Amino acid sequence: MSTNSHSGNDLSEVKQLGMWAAISSLGYIFWLVGGMELVERIAYYGVKASAGLYAKTPVSEGGLGINLSDYGLIVSVWALLQTFIPVLTGGISDRVGYKETIFVSTIVKICGYLTMAFFPSFWGFLAGAMLLAIGTGVFKPGIQGTLVLSTNRNNTSMAWGIFYQVVNIGGFLGPLVAVHMRQLSWDNVFFACAAIISFNFLFLLAYKEPGKEDRLERTRQVKSGEVKQEALWKDALKELKKPIVIYYMLVFAGFWFLFNSLFDVLPIHIAEWVDTSVIVTSLFGPEGTSNGILQFWLGLSNDGTKVMPEGMLNLNAGMIMTTCFIVAALTAKYRITTTMFVGCLLSILAIALVGAFNAAWMIVLAIAMFSVGEMMISPKKNEFMGNIAPEGKKAMYLGFVMLPQGIGWTLEGYFGPKLYDIYASKERIAREVLSDNGMSLTDIANIPQGEAFSRLVSSTGQDPQVLTQALYNANNIGMAWYIIAVIGITSAVGIFIYGKWLLRMQRQQVA
Repeated sequence: MSTNSHSGNDLSEVKQLGMWAAISSLGYIFWLVGGMELVERIAYYGVKASAGLYAKTPVSEGGLGINLSDYGLIVSVWALLQTFIPVLTGGISDRVGYKETIFVSTIVKICGYLTMAFFPSFWGFLAGAMLLAIGTGVFKPGIQGTLVLSTNRNNTSMAWGIFYQVVNIGGFLGPLVAVHMRQLSWDNVFFACAAIISFNFLFLLAYKEPGKEDRLERTRQVKSGEVKQEALWKDALKELKKPIVIYYMLVFAGFWFLFNSLFDVLPIHIAEWVDTSVIVTSLFGPEGTSNGILQFWLGLSNDGTKVMPEGMLNLNAGMIMTTCFIVAALTAKYRITTTMFVGCLLSILAIALVGAFNAAWMIVLAIAMFSVGEMMISPKKNEFMGNIAPEGKKAMYLGFVMLPQGIGWTLEGYFGPKLYDIYASKERIAREVLSDNGMSLTDIANIPQGEAFSRLVSSTGQDPQVLTQALYNANNIGMAWYIIAVIGITSAVGIFIYGKWLLRMQRQQVA
């Protein structure tokens, strides 16, 4: 394959500045967009982390009361819109201006949260998720394009590492807000998120678009006819047809299937099968803790006796928030594709652990291992695309980053909850046991969605935790997670081959 297929793409890897030199070289605009991303992520993860729990909570308790296959349909539509829209909006941001697109996206996202609050039904939540997806798809390229233009090739590794760390501060705080808001009532989660993202209007007052003069000059030249500008879709399609972009999309799609299952399915798995009171007992004794500060920061239940599913998953964001810059510094000296390959392997191992054990501390270990893998792969994808993008197409290429995520997340959004429904849904298993115990199919069908296990508890008279463990032991709950791990393995093999191919291309370009 000739290097002509990469014309305009710079495949060289530049020596990075040291950690402190890189940090001190970042200007105010970098930190400003970091703040905007932080606010947006607090609101976004407030909903994302608890969406599956909201979906399966019975209507009698304020939830949607839908089955996991229906929830999967919502997530797949959400994923499809959120990840494919930036492919178009990236190029629009480059041409129209980052400030303008960030402003519009914030309004759309507020509408999404309010729709979820006012219409608590399958269709209401789907409409809210679609608005949220469109808003996020418009928001991302403007923020990331600004970041690329406010950094240089010598500090990109550190810049993306820090940016990813800031994202995860939002990812850490959002679920904590959701944990405590939803224990009051579910609509409070959505109202809180709408209020939080409104703070970005204040940041926009201080925002100044880097490279605006160049953009306006480019626009002037196009209008005067000095420069011919292709239709946006043609321009994007031309870049997408380059092998370096096509292969990137294919090999990373499997990782994003794996990645999103952690956020879409693991909270449900923890809520149904993992006794998290073991962790609280280990830390504070059998009575738990009544300390409100600890309850908030650890994501505990209001009585302080167990860790809520979002609190467990928050270890992921907490680790990234506190250690991502260290991982960025340690991996800066290695080839980007090598780092991403090792990160993928760690994530696969973590998912296999979730399948093998339901002991609370083993789930903690799996989430910690997954987090290290994520830190090795996720910031690097942006650095990689930002580096190889031709001039004037940075936001477009950062929109392309979303394509493998789009393929992986859309497929996972549909199949992840469905796999879990087939192999591990406590609701489905409880209905089967009720049938085996002699309850008529008509009576079982009349049990509201989400209430089958509590009906089984009352009919057997068993302790809920003892019954949960008995059901876990009698069913192959881990199978869903093993299937997801296998999908990740195919991606890891692809990343390894892609890295070797890219190294050959780099050597050809240098020669």
